[in-house]
Amino acid sequence: MSESPEPPGPELRGPELREPDLPRTMRVRKRALRTGWTTGTCGAAAAKAASIALAHGDTPSTVDTPLPGGGRVTLPVDSYDVADAKATAVVVKDAGDDPDVTHGAHLTATVSWRPEAGIELDGGVGVGVVTRPGLGLEVGGPAINPVPRAQITQAVGEVVDLGRRGVRVIISVPEGERMARKTTNARLGILGGISILGTTGIVRPFSTESWRSSVVQAIDVMAAQGERTLVLSTGGRTDRAAMRLRPDLPPVCFVEVGDFTGAALRRAVDAGLTNVLFVGMAGKLTKLAAGVLMTHYTRSKIDKDLLARVTREAGGGEALAGRVAEANTARHAYELWEAAGLLEPAGRVLCARVKDVLERFCDGALTASVIMVDPDGHAPVASSAEGPGW
Repeated sequence: MSESPEPPGPELRGPELREPDLPRTMRVRKRALRTGWTTGTCGAAAAKAASIALAHGDTPSTVDTPLPGGGRVTLPVDSYDVADAKATAVVVKDAGDDPDVTHGAHLTATVSWRPEAGIELDGGVGVGVVTRPGLGLEVGGPAINPVPRAQITQAVGEVVDLGRRGVRVIISVPEGERMARKTTNARLGILGGISILGTTGIVRPFSTESWRSSVVQAIDVMAAQGERTLVLSTGGRTDRAAMRLRPDLPPVCFVEVGDFTGAALRRAVDAGLTNVLFVGMAGKLTKLAAGVLMTHYTRSKIDKDLLARVTREAGGGEALAGRVAEANTARHAYELWEAAGLLEPAGRVLCARVKDVLERFCDGALTASVIMVDPDGHAPVASSAEGPGW
């Protein structure tokens, strides 16, 4: 009798599909969840308040602050300290109903004059220092992301003519180092404090049970209008990228899925949809390629061995695969692929793996396509399509 063939290995079967439960802190609420303000928005408000105190000697109790995507918010100023040639203002972060470890943080801005025109922005106590590549920030510099940097610059520029005068702005967060212990900052090489974050300036409770419910509701609305192509994205930047890629579709087709890809796909199948396009960046795509359909950071992590396998499958040598396996983040792997001229083929392999996961999760009821965009959400770099185009 001949021996039975060996069962296919995991690479042939595809990864095990998993949809982890929400963290215990994510509770169903009977009322609508309240939005809050990012560390970037609070830092910008503090910087503007301190600039007003420095330039005009005024200490307003509230400050009108610009948001990155347009619009404005008026935030209360907790306190001031005006001394010789410098001013400090504090804005306390309100994260709304999001379970954010920085809720209640005292975003503190100290502003002083400098000889050269323009703004010099630095981090003080409680703001992390970047020690590893792959975050899109200068190694050795403060963990203040590009959008908050621009937001702070705009806010200060509403008070001081930065084309003629120069200011130095130091953003500090007392207790920031303690708060950072509850985040993944140290694992990413951000040491000594929190990151100043925010792409929209607004904290929306994406990671809650209510957000999952809103995703389901959005898909129901879309299906009720007779649409059959669902476009999923993980946040604001990827949503805007998706709309640029598919201008032929009405806005109702575009759903910011947050961490809840599995819930969205399940509802799409129930609603009788036939096509799904997933637009994402390297990090979320890597988690999905590993079979993880609920990608909250507390319930999933980047599979660097998978990224190394993707590198080899795309034609990269063992040396590159080894560097990718040691990458600090998925973005770092992206940068390594880009530097090696392997970004498009590696991205294509990654997107194809995600396509397989999405279709297997739906038991073939949906046809999936996947597009990876750059870390800023500006342009597509790879897709699961075999031919040219997106």
